[in-house]
Amino acid sequence: MEPLITSDPSRLGAYRLLGRLGAGGMGVVYLARAESGELAAVKVIQPEYAEEQEFRARFRREVASARQVDSPWVVPVLGADADAESPWLATAFVPGPSLAEAVVACGPLPARAVRVLGKVLARALAAVHAAGLVHRDVKPGNVLLAPDGPRLIDFGIARPTSAEATELTSAGVVVGTPGFLSPEQARAREVGAPSDVFSLACVLAHAATGRPPFGTGAVDALLYRTVHDAPDLEGVADEELRALLGRCLAKDPAERPDAAEVDAALVEDAPEGSIDWLPDPVVRMVAERSDELLALPGIEPTEVSPGTAPEKSGPGRRRLLALAAGGAAVVLAGGGMAVWAALRNDDEEAPAATAGPRRVLGVHADLTGPQKAIGTAQERAARLAVDQFNSRKDKPFTLALEVVDDGGDPARAEAAARRLTDASQVLAVLGPTGYDSARAAVELYEAAKMPLVTVSELSVSAVQSALVFQPSRYFRAAPMASHTAFGTVVALAAQKSARPGLLIDRAGGVTGFENVILARGAARNFPLELYPRVVPDSADAQSVVADMIENDIDGLYYSGTPERAAAVARALAERGFTGPRFLDTASATASFTAAAGPAATGWQALSPYIGPDSDPVRSFTTAYRKRYGAAPEPGAVEAYDAARLVADRVSALSRGKKAPGRQQLADALAKANFKGLAGTYTFDDNHFMTVTQVHHYLVEGDRFAYVGPLDMTTV
Repeated sequence: MEPLITSDPSRLGAYRLLGRLGAGGMGVVYLARAESGELAAVKVIQPEYAEEQEFRARFRREVASARQVDSPWVVPVLGADADAESPWLATAFVPGPSLAEAVVACGPLPARAVRVLGKVLARALAAVHAAGLVHRDVKPGNVLLAPDGPRLIDFGIARPTSAEATELTSAGVVVGTPGFLSPEQARAREVGAPSDVFSLACVLAHAATGRPPFGTGAVDALLYRTVHDAPDLEGVADEELRALLGRCLAKDPAERPDAAEVDAALVEDAPEGSIDWLPDPVVRMVAERSDELLALPGIEPTEVSPGTAPEKSGPGRRRLLALAAGGAAVVLAGGGMAVWAALRNDDEEAPAATAGPRRVLGVHADLTGPQKAIGTAQERAARLAVDQFNSRKDKPFTLALEVVDDGGDPARAEAAARRLTDASQVLAVLGPTGYDSARAAVELYEAAKMPLVTVSELSVSAVQSALVFQPSRYFRAAPMASHTAFGTVVALAAQKSARPGLLIDRAGGVTGFENVILARGAARNFPLELYPRVVPDSADAQSVVADMIENDIDGLYYSGTPERAAAVARALAERGFTGPRFLDTASATASFTAAAGPAATGWQALSPYIGPDSDPVRSFTTAYRKRYGAAPEPGAVEAYDAARLVADRVSALSRGKKAPGRQQLADALAKANFKGLAGTYTFDDNHFMTVTQVHHYLVEGDRFAYVGPLDMTTV
């Protein structure tokens, strides 16, 4: 638990707030005490969601339904106010670890413990279904182990209507946790109670074997196995339990038993008020965690530093920024040309270190490996941001960088993460640069409660393949790949392509294939007839071009590598193909234009990154060129913004010489509403950037010229 910050209320309804349990784009969860002395977890929804009348109505409806859930195994609703400026919901506080943590720390559960757990959770789901709810996210992380038994948490409350409509903020086309979701969820179809039963079986298989029944790894592979493959139940020694799990894991929802049938099939006592049925190591873990969580601090009033106004979300926050626009606050909070008024001239010496507080931002980058151009540009942009901050006369502290190069190597990425997390002065890290480094390092950063802000690792699968739970401190400060893939389909339709080809080059790896899955899902929303072809990484991508043209494609979306994309471009040019041609972000580089030559002309790409020659960022580009003698690479502006975002949040939290804690900073980042050069930075529940636009590029001559933004709020 982290202490309250200046922007937090001290009381909500009858609940006195004690501290912060966590935060996300949807809101903040507090530990609170009722007037009766009962502890509660109070979730407060961000005001911007509360402005949606449909959201308020749904919140009110689901709170009413949740109050009807009657089960000792479901966390009960204690109170709520759907009409408050920021709606809130209070549930009973459960002092214990999750099932996911217990299995990782103590290993698989014995057969009897799995049967008892299954019986308890089946009864919990039966109560949820009887109240007219569907959980949608039954997973080990949503099962808490308390001293008096397990509890199912987080059932279907407070999902915004916008997320339900687009489904772009989960895995792009699904809602749920890959590895524990049902085939109908994987296909993005309507779900009901049978979906929860499928997920329950996944949880029990995980508890019995220590692994999910459809394995781990890339998201696309997990979704495919969930829909098409038989579950791996090797290691479930109890034959009756294995048979029951097999029935629950039927691909057809109609063939699965309901929750009450699962309860009846598990012939075990379901002891209330006890966890004696769990193995000793787990019982000890529960007892130790409960002691830690219940060692509560005294109730202190929320402190406000002299001269510091509490930060507010929504219109009040925006008004505060507008009033501050004429002063120093615009250096951190503002954007455009004015932000560079305080930037020192590059022929001046860097500001000397001054006495007083010092805060450190880590940079974890590939500076010498395959993505060194991107990593170097991000490190340079961060240095510009730090120099700008330190040039302020009213700066509350001196900001410094701690830079570590991993060379794009996973082993070095682990070492880099250990070095930065072991450095107590480092409050947050910008990076890593790429997919392999993120996979290797994210678990170490998560364990150290280190906020991690990336602008270039924008896949879903890197984290999903490294962790069995959703990370709570990993922020993507640029649009995810799902948005560029979706935008490409929108652009193809707008350019009158009715039968575009979808060339899936396996040489692009997991991230390229992830884009293709998302594009195919997006195409269902438009009158498009996709013609997909897959090319093995050992085959010649040009070999499929003739087939695609013979099958009357009138447009193309290529996902792979720059060099192989260039071969496709030459093959299409030789055949006189002039339809709209798009590259995925990874292929749209200078390597493509160099290798394709004249055949590159006319190719297009949608990118997460704003063009360096666009009006909002020209001052940044000028300063970057002057400092480093070259134009900034894609993502440099966003890296500059990310460094400023962290500095802004640390400034808001700083009180005298005391630095904020890492978790406190992560919570503050989660509720950020920061105006940068490239856009406004806010985050959703998964800490993905809230996206309003992606950026359109067109090859002219030997370069990708910036066309402008593509508005994603109207599609």
